[in-house]
Amino acid sequence: MSEDVLFLDRTAVRECAAAIDVCQVVTDALVRHARGAGTLPAEGHLPWTNDRGGSCRSLAMLGALEGDGAPPVRGMKLINAATSNPALGRERAAGVSLLFDHDTARPLVLAEAGWLSAARTAAYTMVSLRHLGPPGWQELTLIGCGTLARMHLELLGAAFPRVRTVHMYDVDPRRAGALAHWNAQQRPELRTLVHATAREAVRASPVVVTATTTGEGYLPAAWLCPGVFVAHVSLADLLPDALLTAQALYVDDIGLVRDNPRRVLGALMREGRITAREPGPAGGRALDGTLGQVLTGEVAAKRPGAGHVVSNPFGMAVLDVALLAAVHEVAVRRASGRRLRLY
Repeated sequence: MSEDVLFLDRTAVRECAAAIDVCQVVTDALVRHARGAGTLPAEGHLPWTNDRGGSCRSLAMLGALEGDGAPPVRGMKLINAATSNPALGRERAAGVSLLFDHDTARPLVLAEAGWLSAARTAAYTMVSLRHLGPPGWQELTLIGCGTLARMHLELLGAAFPRVRTVHMYDVDPRRAGALAHWNAQQRPELRTLVHATAREAVRASPVVVTATTTGEGYLPAAWLCPGVFVAHVSLADLLPDALLTAQALYVDDIGLVRDNPRRVLGALMREGRITAREPGPAGGRALDGTLGQVLTGEVAAKRPGAGHVVSNPFGMAVLDVALLAAVHEVAVRRASGRRLRLY
């Protein structure tokens, strides 16, 4: 008896993903999760500091979508990151994702996780913008110009073809310049403006996407003009007042956010300043719900008007698993990837 597993490197993952609608896969997974079909075990988190002084962490994220009239999918993502990696020419995060066989529980596929993780995050932003973003917007701001920012640009054209200008800022001007050059080569119709400060970039458009690696907040409510939508997809960019004063505040999973005090929104929930439903004793505010609840109609979709709207997903493994399952289907159909012998 011998066993093997299908391995998909990044090239194979991207080729297979090109045959699917990534935003639709994420939408369907969000709906299933909101209807109670998702399972999110506690996230494994191992932090350390490397010899360069970089903050490192390993995340083990299990997830499943079961029931709701669709085939079950189960799997996990192991994604590791070091803040010192970009200075070495490496992407900040990398790892592997797996799907599990329903009958044997064996791994069905082992895939490069960095691209998949960035794709599901960017797709979440596109879906949130469709349902929560300002009407008629044509400009977008990216704070942070690494891998995640590039993935947002990759999905932007298909999701919002009317967008004509992208504003950028990065603490490293070389990264901003590199992304602007890449964008000029890939989408010359999309004008790029690199700004000298984060505040200038934030105030330049009605849609702001934070895609940084910072562990310290810097973006206050005072920077956010009325009518702005903020996709806070990185760790700690927003200061507490930007969350506490939001016209509306949406997350991906309330329990996931509440149980993670390492991020500013999780800490505010632990302190009772932001709650799941009713205002907290410290005079805080309540979450407006999850994006999945918006998609199912369980909660109202509020677009920015007199104030700003914040989408603050923490990252659900069920989205990674659902996306890998869709990629795996294409890989099997095309006989993509290669087999790795386990024993």
